Amino acid sequence: MPMNAPSDPSPRRASPRGFAIPQPLIRWVGLLFIPWLSALAASGSSPGPTPADPPWLSPAAILATPDGRTLYVACATGHKVLAYDPATRQVTRTLTTVAPPTGLALSPDGHRLYVTCASPASEVTVYDVPAGTVAFRIAAGHTAMSPVPTPDGKSLFVCNRFNNDVSLIDLRSHKEIRRIPVLREPVAAAITPDGRHLLVANLLHAGRADADVVAASVTVIDAATGAVIKQLALPSGSGALQDIRISPDGRHAVVSHILARFYLPTTQLERGWMNTNAETIIDLQDLSVLNTVLLDDVDSGASNPWGIAWSPDGRTQVVTHAGTHEISIIDFPALLAKLAKLPVTPQPGRDSDTTAASRVRADVPNDLAFLRDVRRRVKLPDADHGPRMVAFAGNQIITANYFSDSLTVIGLSNSYPYSTSLPLGPAPIPTPARKGEAYFNDATICFQTWQSCATCHPGDARVDALNWDLLNDGIGNPKNNKNLLLAHRTPPAMSLGIRDTAEVAVRAGIRHSLFTVQPEEVATSIDEYLKSLQPVPSPYLKNGKISPAAKRGKRIFDDPRVACASCHPQGLFTDLSPHDVGTRGKFDAPTDRFDTPTLIEVWRTAPYLHDGSAASMREVFSGHNPSDRHGQTSHLSKSELDDLVAYVLSL
Repeated sequence: MPMNAPSDPSPRRASPRGFAIPQPLIRWVGLLFIPWLSALAASGSSPGPTPADPPWLSPAAILATPDGRTLYVACATGHKVLAYDPATRQVTRTLTTVAPPTGLALSPDGHRLYVTCASPASEVTVYDVPAGTVAFRIAAGHTAMSPVPTPDGKSLFVCNRFNNDVSLIDLRSHKEIRRIPVLREPVAAAITPDGRHLLVANLLHAGRADADVVAASVTVIDAATGAVIKQLALPSGSGALQDIRISPDGRHAVVSHILARFYLPTTQLERGWMNTNAETIIDLQDLSVLNTVLLDDVDSGASNPWGIAWSPDGRTQVVTHAGTHEISIIDFPALLAKLAKLPVTPQPGRDSDTTAASRVRADVPNDLAFLRDVRRRVKLPDADHGPRMVAFAGNQIITANYFSDSLTVIGLSNSYPYSTSLPLGPAPIPTPARKGEAYFNDATICFQTWQSCATCHPGDARVDALNWDLLNDGIGNPKNNKNLLLAHRTPPAMSLGIRDTAEVAVRAGIRHSLFTVQPEEVATSIDEYLKSLQPVPSPYLKNGKISPAAKRGKRIFDDPRVACASCHPQGLFTDLSPHDVGTRGKFDAPTDRFDTPTLIEVWRTAPYLHDGSAASMREVFSGHNPSDRHGQTSHLSKSELDDLVAYVLSL
């Protein structure tokens, strides 16, 4: 557990400090006229703006040219890429995109700009930089992200988030030549300077949630052959990976992520009791995890780490904190030196720093003060909110701020960094849903800023795929996190239906997960945001329609003898009722009956069942269906079961 975290996990209430709200209130009152953005984050999960929508931009990616004279800013909900001159602070060119732009990359010669445009049938739009026109378009997979050209300029890798794979594109023929399967929701990738290895950050873990170790991984791909050669598992509890970047010398990679302490009951927040915020360093010489360091301070969380950037000389590494509107500026050589001083095991007779919490390397992921002398934590100007991606332009750091349609320029100095806010456009009046999205992602309304709602519900209020021991139904009975899509239309809330409605659950979440009291406007805005969410079309659809196998599966699903539709009827695919389907586990009470979840977007929310014990939908039917109480499926053949699974995953 985190350094100095209480060793007694018994229930306790938040201290009176947990209810103090003046600072969040001051912040939010001052933000009423700052542009709040739509529900579409980089995932592209909500519909794009219509002509009637306010012109929110939502800068989701940023790229600086090698000379630092031009910044390219991908505006997700604005459906455009802006070319920005940091010297004159002017937009010099606007490139319109066919879908939300999620990632940017330049060709090695700087003549081509690659933009991933995310949709169920994504494309990579390739712009001729000197001409400012579209050179060609390349088809990609479901919700394309993070384009990565090879150093020789001949190929392009693209993450297809919801296909769980990576495209390899031949830039001479403009065609995809290979799909490389990875683990789950690849959202970022980086290639080594020698072009040998592609590292891919998977947003979430891909297994059971009730295992001893539950962690997301970084997939290592041989760039020449397209073969997966290694899965680098991060520490248990790691998830919500957002970015991965390689140092200019090619020796290290850094990936940003949450490090959840999901094995503890959610009785408090102090000192990282529930969630900590981290980056993991990968040694590229032997393709191994070097260590994981916490970005928090002892009494102040650095919530939702996101984008990463390196200075050209590799001495400075930066990570944004999207939840607290800050960045960390890290002296990377000093960090490496500090890690190198720690032994693997205690060494008798060796002098140690009695003021340090880490005595051996394994202590570092639990040490909230490890970065204290090698990092500067810098708050952005008050007007700038939601820094996601970040880039270096010369000796300046530039953040793209999703929730304020702005850039922040941070200049490095010997004393302390200075910062300037640069608006990208006029500020539209916020709607309740847009404000709700901002509240949902903002950790400043949380006690000691350890987490936001989005920490446990990343990817537009979906799931972190972890089991949490929330106290709404007692202690010692962890439940798998639930998708908040359609929560307001499918009462009750929580696995045991403890909360009558999602409205009740939202307010209880603020009180018992953020450990503060907020004005009612915060909760009502979050309600509106959650109500505005739209399902993402399943990656199992073929041209927007279910496959032949899924059509056969639908007939099985609707067959009264199988009885799936009796509890999951057409429409919301839930009867809104609790049932005993024989899935109670060792932590459950004999009388527990579990709320029937909607099957809409179930393809996205593994692992399954209330305890996350089924890693796949097939396991739900084949390994967790005693006595046919969870659908009468024992008589189905393997092919019929395959068809049934195909249908359910297409919803």
